[in-house]
Amino acid sequence: MEPLESVAITVAAGIQGDFRGAVRPGKIPRRQVALIEVESWQSAMDELSLFEGTALPWYARRANLCVEGLRLPRAAGCVIAIGESCRIETTMECDPCSRMDELTPGLMAALTPDWRGGVLGRVLCDGPVSVGDQVRIL
Repeated sequence: MEPLESVAITVAAGIQGDFRGAVRPGKIPRRQVALIEVESWQSAMDELSLFEGTALPWYARRANLCVEGLRLPRAAGCVIAIGESCRIETTMECDPCSRMDELTPGLMAALTPDWRGGVLGRVLCDGPVSVGDQVRIL
């Protein structure tokens, strides 16, 4: 994972540079973009009672985007607007996998309640996204 200040998000490819977002012929994408809330990540870190300075950064979760101060929808079919033109439709919960426990024992369980692991979505409208862009639920 590589933190970026800005990135292009497209219907055809998802997050620029992330091959997982590419749409395969004949398929409807469900996992193009993964979003997580900083507050949910912090709750998981707090639950693990890690020593000060040992908490993992949010991108260790392998999510594409991190939002702050906004509760992401806990249902499929909601639309998240980012910046002026990017639109992402929520498709499902991003269930934490066993890779999380490889990072820190107990992390998978800490991310499980209340969609703490994040939300997956498909891109509806292309758009550039930058740190600090406004994020809203339509």
